[in-house]
Amino acid sequence: MFKLEPLKKMNIEEKYKYMLILLEGQLSSEKDPLANLSNAGAIINAVLDRLNWAGFYLMRNEELVLGPFQGLPACNRIKIGNGVCGTAVSQRKVQRISNVHEFLGHIACDSASNSELVIPIIKDDKVYGVLDLDSPELDRFTELEEIYLVKFVEKLNKYINWEEL
Repeated sequence: MFKLEPLKKMNIEEKYKYMLILLEGQLSSEKDPLANLSNAGAIINAVLDRLNWAGFYLMRNEELVLGPFQGLPACNRIKIGNGVCGTAVSQRKVQRISNVHEFLGHIACDSASNSELVIPIIKDDKVYGVLDLDSPELDRFTELEEIYLVKFVEKLNKYINWEEL
């Protein structure tokens, strides 16, 4: 059972550390990668505020395909190099975008999104997908969140066999 009550008394960094504890508990007690990704998105959605979308795109036949997420329906497929997610894959680099409307080639799956944070999922030098977070606020994502969400993906890599997805 997830306990979210403690979050009310925590500062931001404590919340992110607790998010990693919640994720570790989930991943260590379940082996199914789809179940784990579904709950990972729910954990992010429960801990981080001011989001309108949190989820995963997974590599399939050289393109990103929609995976488990929390939020409104989203784009089903994204070509590598297109949009913030496709750029994160092609550059193999985190994309923290303050204003997506100024990002050349931005794909507007939800017109309410104004900022985005995308963490590429890379294990053993192979890209398996991305963790994608959107917010209706401009300049929503901080360096601290980026640090902890990179750690979040590192925990996923520790437990998930991406080849099973």
